[in-house]
Amino acid sequence: MIKKALVFVLVFNFAACAEMQQVLDEVANSNILTQEQIGQGLKEALTNGIVNQVTTLAIKDGFFKNEMVKILYPQELQKVDKTLRDIGLDALADEGLKMLNRAAEDAVSEAIPIFKEAIMNMTFTDAKNILMGNNDAATQYLQRTTSEALRAKFQPIIQNSFQKVGADKVWNDIITKYNKIPLVNKVNPDLTGYVTDESLKSVYKMVAVEENKIRTDIGSRSTDLLKKVFALQD
Repeated sequence: MIKKALVFVLVFNFAACAEMQQVLDEVANSNILTQEQIGQGLKEALTNGIVNQVTTLAIKDGFFKNEMVKILYPQELQKVDKTLRDIGLDALADEGLKMLNRAAEDAVSEAIPIFKEAIMNMTFTDAKNILMGNNDAATQYLQRTTSEALRAKFQPIIQNSFQKVGADKVWNDIITKYNKIPLVNKVNPDLTGYVTDESLKSVYKMVAVEENKIRTDIGSRSTDLLKKVFALQD
């Protein structure tokens, strides 16, 4: 009887030790992350989003040849575009549209340092809410924290860019020719404000594209830290 009891105790102790070792091994190999690691991983993901997507807008034709973000004529000028084409001024209408996009391409690189500052100022609570939030939670965070600064930065650059790329002359020619056409309602659009608004929409749209990619495509998580952080939301 004593031998049986001793055997039982030994078996029990061995099983308990094996179970304890298994727990320790799981903890050692787990993906449990600190607050700092979660914040760092999310900041890395957002920075990648800016590098991979927003900078593509700043190159020549970054807007003009990207159908997702190409700036089209505002409603007020759609009738101008149609009228110019009806009277054989297609080339002028095309050039005017290209100039709107060139101005946006010229300004958008200014978004990157503003985004980076917003990302670096992100708290752990911000990071946690983004990580466990909707698929566009990071994009919404950046819109809340950067829209005002970006608008203030974009508008004067776009205004200056109109002069630099020759858009002011092209558009002065377009508006002058259109307003001289008999019986049309004269137009005087605020193109700087319009292109500023459209540029902002495009920037956040491209950030959203990258955010969705990182959230849903495991292969796009380029580092071990990104894989561990976003595994928490999978």
